[in-house]
Amino acid sequence: MERRKFTREFKLEAVRLIRDRGVWYAQASTDLGVHVSPLRDWVKKFAEDPQHSFPGHGQMKPEQLEIAQLKREVIKLKAERDILKKAAAYFAKEST
Repeated sequence: MERRKFTREFKLEAVRLIRDRGVWYAQASTDLGVHVSPLRDWVKKFAEDPQHSFPGHGQMKPEQLEIAQLKREVIKLKAERDILKKAAAYFAKEST
């Protein structure tokens, strides 16, 4: 069975339905055709960070974006370090 994917707008509307309108999880689950578990998870994620909840489609939170950039930089710096180590070893052999 293929996993269902929901848009950010759908998730936000589901959260509004539960939080703002006071609809119970069980009723929202029936109305939206979504299990109660994801609904609870969506409400929890929205409560933690309303601005950046449900980024979707490859969009990352600012912290995740920064971590990804730093990881790429670390890889680049390690490669440069390895090149310098090899060059130092080569010139050390050549000068003896």
